[in-house]
Amino acid sequence: MCQPRLRNIHSIFTIFEDSTKSVEGRMSVVEIQPEYGYCVLVAVGSSFMLVWKAMKVGQKRRELKIKYPTMYSPDNDLFNCYQRAHQNTLEMYPSFLTLLLLGGLHSPITSALCGVVYCAGRVVYALGYYTGDPKKRMRGGFGYLGLLGLLYTTGRLASQLLGWY
Repeated sequence: MCQPRLRNIHSIFTIFEDSTKSVEGRMSVVEIQPEYGYCVLVAVGSSFMLVWKAMKVGQKRRELKIKYPTMYSPDNDLFNCYQRAHQNTLEMYPSFLTLLLLGGLHSPITSALCGVVYCAGRVVYALGYYTGDPKKRMRGGFGYLGLLGLLYTTGRLASQLLGWY
């Protein structure tokens, strides 16, 4: 049986700095810790969250007979709440994934936990919006604490690569 070789690889990529542009002329190595797998699992799980939200919008679209390509209904606020919950998550998704996967290089467990908090917040946000009362979406506001944590871990990665600490 052939075993994957990734278990033996710790340094996946190296960032080179041109010695003519740097006083120190150093090379930075980013090591992928085995715990980084948790970040990958959170990223995969977050894609299931997006699929769930898309299915909820599609279900509501069929139920209310709102045809494509109509993005928002001029006369059905409940559908608009479903659509908005999904769309707002999509708007934030590239930033979330970037911060999760970069911050995880420095602090994989912290980043994974922050990612779970963010995703849980997005689910609660959607469930609040699905009531038809847009104010109830704020119940998921705690998810932004996870995003702030990801900003921190990504900032730590950047400062480490730059040799600031």
